[in-house]
Amino acid sequence: MAAPARYWVVSLPVQGSLSALWPRLQDAISKSAFDTPLYRFNTPDLRVGTLDSLLSLSDDLVKSNNFIESVSHKIRRQIEELERVSGVEGGALTVDGVPVDTYLTRFVWDEARYPTMSPLREIVDSIHSQVAKIEDDMKVRAAEYNNVRSQLNAINRKQSGSLAVRDLSNLVKPDDIITSEHLVTLLAVVPKYSQKDWLSKYETLTTFVIEYFGTLSTTMCGDREAY
Repeated sequence: MAAPARYWVVSLPVQGSLSALWPRLQDAISKSAFDTPLYRFNTPDLRVGTLDSLLSLSDDLVKSNNFIESVSHKIRRQIEELERVSGVEGGALTVDGVPVDTYLTRFVWDEARYPTMSPLREIVDSIHSQVAKIEDDMKVRAAEYNNVRSQLNAINRKQSGSLAVRDLSNLVKPDDIITSEHLVTLLAVVPKYSQKDWLSKYETLTTFVIEYFGTLSTTMCGDREAY
């Protein structure tokens, strides 16, 4: 798999004409790195508000940025873990169904979701809230997945594991169980290497142990036997 591309997001002050800044930037970059592609990351004019509100928001942006980055890494790790467990490679990650590279290089502001007429504080809080909800949903889905996975593992252990933990309903027949006023059938799981020792001693483990010839059932399974 090819290494993911790395992008630098650069913000420059506009001196003079905005349309003239882009060609100058392309010319300057091409002199030192001619094979480096440049993409315009277009953002609309946003309602900044007062200087005090902007300074206050600047401090909160650091926390929001760290939080959103942390959630993004959690989602990526969760997806990678699911792919590893399932053995299926899901392919590259996407943003709203769009490849990450395409999303970055052809970025378009979502006016419907984040109206530019809204104060900048509201836009930041909206993004933060949406990411927090995504994190909560991911935790719920991860818990549900782990619960189902644990149940499936338990079923697999019962079906293919040792007789000490697996379901014996498909091995022990109804006719093997004798229950009456004076008799109760007990099942014992004995390792194969202890078979002779068990057969020679089990009748003396307690009183009133009775063996009926012809009714003793032996079922082989792996390295153990059920009697």
